[in-house]
Amino acid sequence: MNKITRAFISVLRQNSSSGGNSTVLGRQLSYKSDLSLDKIYPSARLQIYTPPPPPPGSDNKFNGFIPIDKLEITYSRSSGPGGQHVNTVNTKVDLRFKVAEADWIPEQTRQKLLKTLANRITKEGYYYIKSDLTRSQQMNLADALEKLRTIIRAQEAAEASPPSEETLEKLRRRQERAARERLQLKRGRAQVKADRQGPSGVVDF
Repeated sequence: MNKITRAFISVLRQNSSSGGNSTVLGRQLSYKSDLSLDKIYPSARLQIYTPPPPPPGSDNKFNGFIPIDKLEITYSRSSGPGGQHVNTVNTKVDLRFKVAEADWIPEQTRQKLLKTLANRITKEGYYYIKSDLTRSQQMNLADALEKLRTIIRAQEAAEASPPSEETLEKLRRRQERAARERLQLKRGRAQVKADRQGPSGVVDF
């Protein structure tokens, strides 16, 4: 250990024992970004809290509020590309709840969901939603909650007015187009795998 290294370590020890804002060669030892929240919003309350649910509407419709404590949420490691981050962080979100006991969904809509989602509800009464859209746990949770809101609101919209023949035709064409694109993508992946394999039936002389 040379003299410069020993002197630097000595300064570090003195600053750490003296407390306060430690500096070495005129620079602070701790880094704090200029974009920190207390600088951007100096008069804001930076404490994180959960807002109370909005009051129920007079039309007995779903207001978009989903109580987290009424859901069972688990996190696991996501699949697919993403490098080493995938193997170290639990970003995949599995959300489930019992539809029959979801008193935060209006009764009429809840009964309709029980019929519509009958094939996707387990024997225990759970409905599952999964999300591994991003490599962020919080963003995947937000995505799963938004999927749940979309399902509930779509059910309420279906109750409000039956779809017209034009709407049904658009949905049918959209499903057919999605099926064609899925098959085309599947064929493309199969072709890529086939191209990676060596030629078969070649005889060496």
